[in-house]
Amino acid sequence: MTPDATPAATPAADPALVAALRPIAAEEWPAFTTAMSRVFGEDPTGPDVDRPRPTAELDRSLALFDDGFVAATAGAYSHQLTVPGGVVPAAGVTWVTVSPTHRRRGVLTAIMRRQLDDVHAAGTEPVAALWAAEGSIYGRFGYAPAVWRGGIVLDPSRTRLREDLPASSGRISVVDLDAYRVAAVPLYERLRRDVPGHLARDERWWDRRLRDEKDDRDGWTARRYALHTEPDGTVTGYASYRQKEEWSPRDEPRGKLQLVDLVAATPAVRVALWRFVLGHDLVREVSSWSLGAEDPVRSMVADPRSVPTAPSDALWVRLVDVERALAARRYPAPIDLVLEVRDRFCPWNDGRWRLIGHPAGGHCGRTDRDPDLVLGVEELAAVYLGGVSLGTLHRAGRVTEISPGAVALASTSFSWPVAPQSPDAF
Repeated sequence: MTPDATPAATPAADPALVAALRPIAAEEWPAFTTAMSRVFGEDPTGPDVDRPRPTAELDRSLALFDDGFVAATAGAYSHQLTVPGGVVPAAGVTWVTVSPTHRRRGVLTAIMRRQLDDVHAAGTEPVAALWAAEGSIYGRFGYAPAVWRGGIVLDPSRTRLREDLPASSGRISVVDLDAYRVAAVPLYERLRRDVPGHLARDERWWDRRLRDEKDDRDGWTARRYALHTEPDGTVTGYASYRQKEEWSPRDEPRGKLQLVDLVAATPAVRVALWRFVLGHDLVREVSSWSLGAEDPVRSMVADPRSVPTAPSDALWVRLVDVERALAARRYPAPIDLVLEVRDRFCPWNDGRWRLIGHPAGGHCGRTDRDPDLVLGVEELAAVYLGGVSLGTLHRAGRVTEISPGAVALASTSFSWPVAPQSPDAF
């Protein structure tokens, strides 16, 4: 991108189409959820088919009705998102579908227009976030993958932990769901603020996280739970997982273990939990898609090749209000730069912003000073949680450096010591 380059334009939304979108009433939920399931190629099942799920916020839903037919759906959750050094309110965009009967009519653009306008007008959520069903859809609306998941698949027979790792003085116990929940809820609440990408969970979201319907297991066991407890009785870690029994034609074990959660308050606890996970008899494959792409286990093994990964995008982020979003996070290295932000879809963000940041906080405001960097709001969203390097985007031609050294400074300041992780898909 050159200083005067303009990103590819996003088609303008038809105002009449934007106005036609409306929230649904509770009695319209069955038709709404059936429309969603149809687009995703699923049959609607479970207790939430006939009544709104407990986490649903119908006042934030959007539907396009065409002669009684639900032609498009969308919604948003009111989340609290951990960002580097802080927590910000975030609109969790969800339920976005367009019926094949209404494709290529600008319906998705109208949905994105309405959602971002509404969030901006409310003024409480400087950030929006989503999980993308397809990677080519949301970039043109200013979203970018800011968190990556690891896609870790391990062979326990060759995954040996290093001998110089810290040892735990506690013990691990397998527990039932009730004991697990009582212990996991406060520990998660204490630790979630340390890792960008994590979301706050109230009782409704814990219910959703721990939901374990038999019809959804696809041949795996019910979820199993383990706690790490210190000698004084304090719970300092937990893990949840499933298993699947498999045998070779020669009756050799080929069992699998699917790790759902592994949360530890200290490195020693993390080591103990991984030893537990890798120590299951008859298991020849341990996999996890919820762990981050930079999970510490990659640095805990004697053979780095024993932790193959297949990273994929997890949480996508969109800065709805550049000024408040940049001021809400902290910066590990002092920064004082002018960013010229290109945002054609949300023009209130377009222009030059002076960012002053340091480890204790940040300030961002309009300026008429010459820019040090020129970048799109999509690029700014990608680096917002500290998991993507601004320097890498510069090398890819997506960020323009005007002042020598600005890329190096911004790359350092937008980084964060803890890699982001997003265990909660929505």
